[in-house]
Amino acid sequence: MSEATVARVTDSSAAAQNVLKASGVIWFIPACIGQWIFAVYIAAQYVGPAFVNDFSGWNDVMVNGLIEGDVVGNIALGIHLFIAFWITVGGTLQLMPAVRRRAPAFHRWNGRAYVVVAFVTSIAALYMAWTRDQIGEWPALAAISIDAVLIMMFALLALNAARARRFDVHQRWATRLFLVVSGVWFMRVMYGFLGLISGGRPPGVTENLDGPTDVAVSFGCWLLPLAIYEIYVRAKQSGDAGFKLSAAALVLVAAIATSLGVFAATMGMWLPRIS
Repeated sequence: MSEATVARVTDSSAAAQNVLKASGVIWFIPACIGQWIFAVYIAAQYVGPAFVNDFSGWNDVMVNGLIEGDVVGNIALGIHLFIAFWITVGGTLQLMPAVRRRAPAFHRWNGRAYVVVAFVTSIAALYMAWTRDQIGEWPALAAISIDAVLIMMFALLALNAARARRFDVHQRWATRLFLVVSGVWFMRVMYGFLGLISGGRPPGVTENLDGPTDVAVSFGCWLLPLAIYEIYVRAKQSGDAGFKLSAAALVLVAAIATSLGVFAATMGMWLPRIS
């Protein structure tokens, strides 16, 4: 192979790499906006009223919210909701390169707190899932349980990589952690997207959330983002420009779907309760 040919291949791969990186940023922008809107919704619906001792709205949306006599379960629910607000905002900040560069101390301490909080909220979620009646029946229980286990696994792997100063590995595990922690957010965005494109309730969705679409969303809310991210990571590591561009196209499709889902969830689920 001539030097000119090698140079063209190298330039092509570098250009494709830039396109791939740009696709990741394009996805993160609507995801970050949607996560912050979700955090505002949690604050308005749950956290804010709790500070003024008003828990009357906690059962407006949740099927198994506050249950009379279930002291431990209600405490677990409160911990889960308060943590959900912080972790939604904190997770997006961890993934911002500007924050890592300009505030490394904040990034380290926020990351450590994120790992601890991820563990606590996973334990609380597991407790509530296994001790309370679960809408969606056993598929939802299985999906929640697997997601919680993955959160704890990824948290440990991200922490261990950071301690070993393997920051490239740490970043990948931290991103995986962010994706599985965001499962409840992805679920709402997926329902919003499906509702938007179907013009109402999507086929396969039932009142008890145990229809085929419901089961797919229960697992897909963490499995699909992980799968797309794995393709993205493999493409970044590959020297194949075609693979990089194909992965970039996939991420861009995900960005469009995320944007539509965030819009639908904001208008249909979150904004009415924020305002």
